[in-house]
Amino acid sequence: MMKIKYIIMLVSLLPGLWLQAQEVRPISKSEAIELVKQNNREIKISQQEFLESRGDFRQTNSIFLPNVAVSHSGITTTNPLMAFGSKLNQGIVTQSDFNPELLNNPDRINNFATKIEVEQPLINVDGIFQRKAAKSKMAATALKRDRTIDHMVLEVEKAYMELQLAQKAVAVLESAQKAALANKKLADDNYEQGYLQKSDLLSVEIRVSEVNNQLQYAKSNVVNASDYLAYLLNEPVNTIFEPTDSLEVSLPLQEDQESVSLERADIRAKKLATEAYGEILQADKMSFLPNLNAFGSYELYDDELFNGDASGYIAGIQLKWDLFEGYKRFGKLQKSQATYEKARLEYEAYVSRSEMERNRASRAVKDAENKLELTRLALEQAEESLRIRANRFEQGLEKTSDLLAAEAQYSQKQLEYAQTIYEYNYAQAQLEFLIN
Repeated sequence: MMKIKYIIMLVSLLPGLWLQAQEVRPISKSEAIELVKQNNREIKISQQEFLESRGDFRQTNSIFLPNVAVSHSGITTTNPLMAFGSKLNQGIVTQSDFNPELLNNPDRINNFATKIEVEQPLINVDGIFQRKAAKSKMAATALKRDRTIDHMVLEVEKAYMELQLAQKAVAVLESAQKAALANKKLADDNYEQGYLQKSDLLSVEIRVSEVNNQLQYAKSNVVNASDYLAYLLNEPVNTIFEPTDSLEVSLPLQEDQESVSLERADIRAKKLATEAYGEILQADKMSFLPNLNAFGSYELYDDELFNGDASGYIAGIQLKWDLFEGYKRFGKLQKSQATYEKARLEYEAYVSRSEMERNRASRAVKDAENKLELTRLALEQAEESLRIRANRFEQGLEKTSDLLAAEAQYSQKQLEYAQTIYEYNYAQAQLEFLIN
């Protein structure tokens, strides 16, 4: 029996020994918020998504800027047409080259050509709308990045408050443990003097075991909360964060508006994404119009590598009108129309859902505020009840079971009050997130 008691005591001490083995790092809420903005992976991913969309937008510069290409090629041939054409390009055709025998059976000839080609778009209406769509998408991803930052800040605030709550629970249960051990010492003395029955002594020992068990779980919750905060901050998980800000009731949030703001970053991003689909729809409509492009090339020819004794150029304008491509463009237009309507409906649904979430969060704040007042009163009553019963117990006027029940109730009310503070503060933070 004694060995089992030692094993239980050792198990109850393990979380505390683990915490001591790990580095304890004090951290404030403001520091945690600053670190999440700098190091959080989700924020970094959203930044890369913005850079992707910016790259897509910059690709649309091609509808205004020319396409320039330089090439150098060499051939050797006895093909009659290619051989005579190569001599023409090199400017070495003579009267004897018109001999039918030589025209039909030419000698092998080498031809090296250096070519500079330029293509300049002049009128590309569908490309203009595609560029507008890419710009709207880029702006939407920038707003999405901003909203990701806001969301991760909220998540860090929640994780920090969970860590505060876990630390508060440890403090409450450590205090309860001290009281339980003091009661056990008093009970042992009374039992030895014959003033206390064995059943009462066992009740006190059971209370000590219960508090030790609760304290063990509370310390594990500290590690879990610290690990999650470390994950958000992209910090090593072997660090135990210790909040320097105490768990206190935050100031009430002043609501300036009764409905969700359409200027909220995620709502604006959703609207811009819808507009982008609208621009793509217009681009597909404009694809039925002709495109006008200018083109030109400057060419150098010779029978030796990287020489150019002969030269020539080509310049022109091309009006291209694709009248019918199977049914491809009609099908693409129908798809773009459906995609745009889908995006428009999703935007309306998103605004409606945001309004619902905002109203729900507002009610949650009011409910948490009412619960906060009730749990505060309950805590005061439990504290006073414990004080009275403790005094009566010292005078021998109170049962041991009643004192233990009062201690357990007081500890429970302390934990409930801390939990309610957490719920109220988080409800406030979530409402602020949904408003802004």
